[in-house]
Amino acid sequence: MDAPTHQSIETNGIRLQVAIQGDGPLVLLCHGFPETSHSWRHQMQALAAAGYRAVAPDLRGYGESSRPDASDAYTQLHIAGDLVGLVDALGEKSCVLVGHDWGAVATWNAALMRPDRFRAVAALSIPYAPRTDQQPTRALRQFAGERFSYVLYFQAPGVAEAELEADVPRLLRAVYHTHSGAGAAQRAAGPPNPPVPRNGRWLDTLIDPAPLPAWLTPADFALYSDAFTRSGLRGPLNWYRAIDRTWELMAPWRNTPVTVPALFMCGAEDRGLLFYRPAVEALPQTVPQLTKSVLLAGCGHWIQQERPDEVNAALLEFLAVVAPTQRAR
Repeated sequence: MDAPTHQSIETNGIRLQVAIQGDGPLVLLCHGFPETSHSWRHQMQALAAAGYRAVAPDLRGYGESSRPDASDAYTQLHIAGDLVGLVDALGEKSCVLVGHDWGAVATWNAALMRPDRFRAVAALSIPYAPRTDQQPTRALRQFAGERFSYVLYFQAPGVAEAELEADVPRLLRAVYHTHSGAGAAQRAAGPPNPPVPRNGRWLDTLIDPAPLPAWLTPADFALYSDAFTRSGLRGPLNWYRAIDRTWELMAPWRNTPVTVPALFMCGAEDRGLLFYRPAVEALPQTVPQLTKSVLLAGCGHWIQQERPDEVNAALLEFLAVVAPTQRAR
């Protein structure tokens, strides 16, 4: 099978660098933090082989795509606009969205706002959480108390950049390992660590392993490391800095369900479940057309890279129903 092609596409006043593989019904794959479109390498090949047109952009702020400086340029309405414009530029009327981490947040919100353009959603690691009455950073301060919160730490421009950009390979190696299934097993086998205080740093919360995670080859890691060394972290961090502004703008969607068909998948060892479990349990109510919720034992946060075969099988099963290819009809 041919490798993905890459091109630059103008959308919503910015430029997105995208990887494209295959022909057929359009599936947009939205990556998370700190990742790029390369995180979908296993899924793009499987989707193309099954008769889909898989398109994975480096989202706004990442890689070779546009990286506006202002954090207000990273609200979920901006991201949804990017995705709508991308569908237009690709010559399609609608598509299925697949997202991981922040990409999952983006796909939930895009489908919420434009179900006419995004007819189904497969979300990995982050469940849908309807807009509530409490400002996100205020809720996080109450939840964290005196403990460190990386989301709150990321809010002040320049502070996190100074720490994270000082040694990008070390940062990525540590964050990929810590939030993987192997990192969870290492924490469980060792003595409990004292909580990092509120005035700590993000690297204080991470485990820096000597080897790379088993699911990440040196070549794959080099692509991530080179990308973030070139682009820096300001754009990705601005996604976090826009959460309160997004909350303000999304008041019209307060407590509104996502109405399109949906699939949710998460690693059972994903540390985010400590915070998101109530939202996962509420998915049958907040996403009435949820077809399946899958929890992968032993898997951490990087689900489509840690367990590509199981993720691909679930995606293709879901897509066969919501966007069957010509060969399946």
